[in-house]
Amino acid sequence: MIRTVALLAAALLASTAASAATVVTADRYLDVLTGRYVEHPAIFIGDDGRISSIGDARTVRWAADVKHIDMSGKTLLPGLIDMHTHLGPANIGGYRFLEYTDSFWPVVATSTARDMLNGGFTTMRVVGSGDWVDVGLKQAIEAGYVVGPRIVPAGHALGATGGHCDDTYLPPNAQKKEKEEGIGDSPEELKYQVRRQRKFGAEVIKVCATGGVFSRGDTPGQQQLTEDELRAIADEAHMAGLRVAAHAHGADGINAAIRAGIDTIEHASLLNDESIRLAKARSRPVWFSMDIKNTDYTQAEGRKNGELEENIRKDYEIGQIQRDNFRKANQAGVRMVFGSDAGVMPHSMVGQQFAVMVTYGMTPLQAIQAATRNAAEALGRESDVGVIAVGRYGDLVAVSGDPLQNVRLLEAPEAVIKGGALISRDR
Repeated sequence: MIRTVALLAAALLASTAASAATVVTADRYLDVLTGRYVEHPAIFIGDDGRISSIGDARTVRWAADVKHIDMSGKTLLPGLIDMHTHLGPANIGGYRFLEYTDSFWPVVATSTARDMLNGGFTTMRVVGSGDWVDVGLKQAIEAGYVVGPRIVPAGHALGATGGHCDDTYLPPNAQKKEKEEGIGDSPEELKYQVRRQRKFGAEVIKVCATGGVFSRGDTPGQQQLTEDELRAIADEAHMAGLRVAAHAHGADGINAAIRAGIDTIEHASLLNDESIRLAKARSRPVWFSMDIKNTDYTQAEGRKNGELEENIRKDYEIGQIQRDNFRKANQAGVRMVFGSDAGVMPHSMVGQQFAVMVTYGMTPLQAIQAATRNAAEALGRESDVGVIAVGRYGDLVAVSGDPLQNVRLLEAPEAVIKGGALISRDR
């Protein structure tokens, strides 16, 4: 009986392997669900870009027409996921955006997204962009015109008049309209904005619950939307099957967003004990996305890039507090995902955040899981990204060495595979 089952399993694997378009072999891969390595994998990927089977490379065979990507000597991980990105370049700050025409931004987005992919981030959630640039980029990538990660777009971020997600850099006579896209000042207005972003392609809703660091004229700790407004956004988005990310630095805004049903809390810099209690107690999972690397860049390069002096000051004041609170939240068992705020620092530097996460209390495995398993769960994408498993996309990152011992290996992956295709580093 055992022999019969083994033969049937072998026949099934051989049949699946024969129908695969690509097979990837390596010394081992990291199963991020268990935290264990699987030795000598042969990962078969179909024409649809999804993993069709996983066998032992020492014994399994495949047809001559199956493309073989040989990663001998390498360790494979799932393609990485960054839950908090923007598409603009980091070296254009303050009023320097006025130096560029409107069509500059979608062109540059193709380059910044490519930097993310080259860094091993095969999925990026873009939490707000003007003129639905993130939606257009997603469409261009999926149609094959541009090479880039899988984009989860938010369209325009939602917020209050004069708040962090509003345009506060220009005087009244330079404003295009009475209210910018995404701006609302009541539960009903913000529900409309949820529907509008979804109408034009948003797959996640971004909302600004508090003030920010790189906005003009506000403070990070200031709550800018009421709990009723936040709940209206969450309820409307959830009814449409969308999840919600809340920019929230201050504790009042963080706690109101958690009570309102928001799915991910972005930054969470000034969290307090109540924030942790609420996050752990809520029945609908809530995740913290804390960008604890980029302050190094903004403090070193911000003035040269044109950032306002008040914003450099806010960044300095909040940076270490956020890092200490990252340690506190992680130690308390709050669910955590990887979010870099790429665009505040260069997209090519994003992988450097793993080491900072380890410095502030995570194990290398926890940091990797934050950018794979946890991020996929927070996206509601457990069926297609975040894990090397049958049915998920063949998105893989290859490094030489053991990332569980040296997480800095993820700062410069040696190879990136998306949907079974080896990504060329050439532009």
